[in-house]
Amino acid sequence: MAKSKVYFTKSISPEGLEKVYEALGVDVTKGGTAKVGVKVSTGEDGAKGYLKADLIGPFVKSLNGTIIECNTAYPGARTTAEDHIKVAEKHGFTSFAPVDIMDADGEFKIPVKNGKHLEYDLVGKNFANYDSIVNLAHGKGHIMGGFGANLKNQSIGIASRNGKAYIHSAGHTADPDECWKDKHEQIDFIESMAEAATAVADYLKENNKPIIYITVMNALSLDCDCDAHQGNPVMDDLGIVASLDPVANDQAFIDMIWASDDKGAKKLQKRIDSRLGREILPYAESLGLGSREYELVEV
Repeated sequence: MAKSKVYFTKSISPEGLEKVYEALGVDVTKGGTAKVGVKVSTGEDGAKGYLKADLIGPFVKSLNGTIIECNTAYPGARTTAEDHIKVAEKHGFTSFAPVDIMDADGEFKIPVKNGKHLEYDLVGKNFANYDSIVNLAHGKGHIMGGFGANLKNQSIGIASRNGKAYIHSAGHTADPDECWKDKHEQIDFIESMAEAATAVADYLKENNKPIIYITVMNALSLDCDCDAHQGNPVMDDLGIVASLDPVANDQAFIDMIWASDDKGAKKLQKRIDSRLGREILPYAESLGLGSREYELVEV
């Protein structure tokens, strides 16, 4: 079986984004006829590592894309669509694209197949409106998941507010007020993210909607863009990776952190392993979402 291709550039720039996108060989615009959803984190109010308008704006505009997001399960500045849009505007996203808070008017269920924890995934209602998806992740650490990249962006990111609660509680509750009280093993949460990400990929495939995966590996902090008190980067930028395989793309990101001789890389490694972050990769692979075996192609 051929290894998944992961395209890589050290150039963290609009040109670098265009290069890796072109290397994938998929026209997500379908000749300009498709409604393209670009899933990014808009970043919590107070965060600083979210992907900036001057970096991703030209790429998103070239696709005529819409920024797609869902509200947060934790209390903060993005728990309602009205407040979330204000943060998105403050962070520059509305300057280059429409922003759709997909669960503003509800949610729908998509099935989770062969899951140990989740029976279904709850995603924002408006997710159904898009013909193609660009999973445009910011690679960084995460206080709960260890790290965040394409798999997290596809699971927690596309889930509605209630859906996020359901994943965070490993399938025990879809109530955002109750999920943080739930008692479960850390590995159950990590595996639940993999199940939700797989459900999204299955849904898109069954509906003939392409998805591509891009991770920008810059501003590598220990904490996520969802943290209002996000710290400064702990290691130097790595570049951009892109693939049609989200498991391979996340694995490449992890491998680059472990291969780095940057002194700060140890801090990020410690954060990731303290939360069992790497365990999402073999489990996602076992669900058929992708492969950890890849060929890195520099563009």
